[in-house]
Amino acid sequence: MEKEQLIEIWKRFTENNDFKLNDDMKHVEFVADGVLLNEKNNGLKTCPCRLNFGSYENNLELLCPCNFKTHTTWEKEGRCWCGLFWKK
Repeated sequence: MEKEQLIEIWKRFTENNDFKLNDDMKHVEFVADGVLLNEKNNGLKTCPCRLNFGSYENNLELLCPCNFKTHTTWEKEGRCWCGLFWKK
């Protein structure tokens, strides 16, 4: 998968939701590069901002996009952990 394809998927993911993709496209591209590198190295598109647990099953929880609405950064700052998604 190419970086542009991943970013397009994230854009579609935000449609009709109460969150949006970060307006800073350099940041979005940085996160996309990390996700794709994790996929290349570990076989999963995991968040580049969180540590790999080592086991496949545990790493499934780190897939991007993660369940970011459960994180304190969502409630306190209106963004996901890595800043990829923001409240509208």
